[in-house]
Amino acid sequence: MTLVAPKIVRAAWRLVPAPLRDWLRGSTGRQFVRFVPVSVAALAASEITLAVLVGVAHVTAGLSGVIASIVGAAVSYVLSRWAWHRTGKPHVLKETLPFWAVSAGAWLVLGLASHYASVWAKSMGMSHTQQTLFVAAAYFMANCVTFVTRFAIFHYLLFADRGSVRRLAEPVDAADSVAFALAAEAAGSAAASGSAPVGAMVDDPAAADPAAEPPVRR
Repeated sequence: MTLVAPKIVRAAWRLVPAPLRDWLRGSTGRQFVRFVPVSVAALAASEITLAVLVGVAHVTAGLSGVIASIVGAAVSYVLSRWAWHRTGKPHVLKETLPFWAVSAGAWLVLGLASHYASVWAKSMGMSHTQQTLFVAAAYFMANCVTFVTRFAIFHYLLFADRGSVRRLAEPVDAADSVAFALAAEAAGSAAASGSAPVGAMVDDPAAADPAAEPPVRR
């Protein structure tokens, strides 16, 4: 039984198109896979909240969508810091406030989707249970759209490793460039003349020191 699951996973993996498999093996793809359970947990929390507010508490669909989005965003914020390996106290201006600004945009989209889905369901004469299911389905579809958008913002902007990007963007020091060019020129000249380059390792001690006495042969 334990060998069945890996076989199923490998069979499913082979069904994935090759370009997508290559992307999932890259750094962005691996981070995307790490972000999926974060969004699933946030979506589950918001869907449960939405169902309770609309189906049990009879709160309006628009307000329920906003409240459910806030609950989901709180779960997403905590787990997103784990997904991008963020530890310690978060930076308020560079991380916390931008995250909630992005979340506010998602709330607007999700709230509007829930509201118009409820209006359309009522105009179609659906029962209360059908309206609840229809609003939840519309909320789920809107979440899929915001999921891709939020991942792009989090990965390339909010949680991007600015330190490594800065190090890659730093220009090479001019003195280092000159030294490297001189060393390369010296190595090329030595190779052309057949002599050993400066700093090369010498196995024969007599060659390293001309004044040294030759070894005594017995």
